[in-house]
Amino acid sequence: MIALWLRTWQVACPQIDFAARLEWWRARWCKELAPSAMIVIAEQANAERVTMTGFVTVDPRTRYLDQIVVAPESWGSGAAAALLERAKRLSPAGIDLDVNTDNARAIRFYQKHGFVTVAEDVNPRSGAPVYRMRWEP
Repeated sequence: MIALWLRTWQVACPQIDFAARLEWWRARWCKELAPSAMIVIAEQANAERVTMTGFVTVDPRTRYLDQIVVAPESWGSGAAAALLERAKRLSPAGIDLDVNTDNARAIRFYQKHGFVTVAEDVNPRSGAPVYRMRWEP
C-alpha cells in the first residue's frame, strides 16, 4: 500500500516530492491510519496473479476519508468510484475529506459523486491550499 501510495501520488501531483515524505507516510500509516480507519482494497486478477489496484481509508467515527488511491494505469476503470461507494457504505452518516485546490481531476470526481465544498484551508504539511469537501446522504 505504501509503494502504491508513493507511485500514484507522484503521478497525480508531480510538483510535490512524495519520495521525501516516504518515511513520514510509513510512520503515519502504521500509527494513525491502520489502527483507526476502515481500509478497503481494490484488486484486479488475471491468469497469473492478483494485483492491488487501489485502496481507500475512511474513519466512520470522524467521517474522514484520508486516502483514496488508485494506480495510474487503473484511472478511469471505475475502481475509484467503487472504492468511494464502499467508503460511503462504511460511513453512512457522511464523509469529509480534504483535496488540494489545484487537483481539478479529483475535485470533479468528488463533485460527480455528490460532494460539495464546505470550507477552504491549508494543508499543514505541504502548505498547499485545500478544499474541505463533504458528502451527506
